[in-house]
Amino acid sequence: MQQAIGKYRWTICALLFFATTVNYLDRQVLSLLKPRLEEIFGWSNTDYANIASVFQFTYAISMLFAGRIIDKLGTKRGYSWAIIIWSVGAMIHALAIPIGEGLSAVLGWIGIVTVPVSILGFMFGRAVLGFGESGNFPAAIKATAEYFPKKERAFATGIFNSGTNIGAILAPLTVPWIYKNWGWESAFLIIGAVGLLWLFFWHQFYEKPEKQKRLSAEELAFINSDDAESKTAVTDDKTEKVAWFRLLRYKQTWAFTFGKFMTDGVWWFFLFWLPAYLKDNYGIVDEKVIAPLTVLYSMTMFGSIGGGWFPMYFIRKGYAPYDGRMKAMLLIALIPLVVLAAPYLGHISFWLPVILIGIGASAHQAWSANIFTTVSDMFPKKAIGSVVGIGGMAGGLGGVLVTKVGGALFDHYKALGHIETGYTIMFVFCAVAYLIAWMVMKALVPKYKLITDL
Repeated sequence: MQQAIGKYRWTICALLFFATTVNYLDRQVLSLLKPRLEEIFGWSNTDYANIASVFQFTYAISMLFAGRIIDKLGTKRGYSWAIIIWSVGAMIHALAIPIGEGLSAVLGWIGIVTVPVSILGFMFGRAVLGFGESGNFPAAIKATAEYFPKKERAFATGIFNSGTNIGAILAPLTVPWIYKNWGWESAFLIIGAVGLLWLFFWHQFYEKPEKQKRLSAEELAFINSDDAESKTAVTDDKTEKVAWFRLLRYKQTWAFTFGKFMTDGVWWFFLFWLPAYLKDNYGIVDEKVIAPLTVLYSMTMFGSIGGGWFPMYFIRKGYAPYDGRMKAMLLIALIPLVVLAAPYLGHISFWLPVILIGIGASAHQAWSANIFTTVSDMFPKKAIGSVVGIGGMAGGLGGVLVTKVGGALFDHYKALGHIETGYTIMFVFCAVAYLIAWMVMKALVPKYKLITDL
């Protein structure tokens, strides 16, 4: 049947997967270099939290506009600009010191007291990176909605979203080695340049389904088979605008937004702080982090792909896509509770908390594949990018809060000689965040309801 229908849509899914891999490679370089950069520049945990939170704050605000820009420019052009900007942003981290000196001189000249040069330079690099990376998920979710019928979207989302895991695995395999042999500047330059290679393949293989010459008529019909919008399909990339305030009238928007606010910060905590956790609690740095982080992030691949497949069990039993997804998400939300045990088992072996955190991170990826797909379940294509942008902004702001609180806790308890207590507090939040998110989402949207009046 697949041969009769065709499978070009999976080529597009592969492109989204590789872009997402690059996205996470670029954002993780700083966290892996953090133990050495803090020695070189004398950073505290609060300093690092301030630098990391600039990325998250810029990402959060930009997500609101990124969704709208993707809707306006269309997926092809919008995604291209996003990866150009974030690749440049990743590479200019290597110039953090001269950039910081220049910004410091300008701010000093106009009488503004500034922060240390190294912190200012890295903040600038993180801001550019965050602005560019904000376009990845709105564009990828929009492309998935364009190329997949609803029954396949969670699985396709799970596949491309597993690029976050591959990026997280490749980063510890490459960054410490590049740092050891060529220095920290080269790590940012080399990893950042990878994204520019993706552009060639994107422009070669992507086009809207209605214009895609490589797509068979049978596959196009299959893509649009359950989509009422196909009756009035728009062949121009520029679709009708949907006002943000109009979208905020819907409980569906608020359900997605709250779910992202509560849970995105958990994943970013794992991403930005795990190398520091391994150093602070077990003295694991540089190339020694390769094994534990590779194992941990390899585990998350099962959550990403399995989480995309899981709702199909309920959908095949006759549940509407949203209702089946919410049943799956409840079970997924229970899994991170194992993280509660992580701080108490490290005295046996550091591998025990690594495995438990890996299970929690895997559950996040399963959750992420499904929460993104709730948007395309309930909103028309023209609004998907904007809704994902609103939720992404909320997720980014939640990440800022988690990062800032984490940095403050770690410095506070480090001064008391009990830094492990700070991590214990953060792990408790990571464990319960998904259940809280699910309960609020279910209360806001108890049953599936497609929005048809936009």
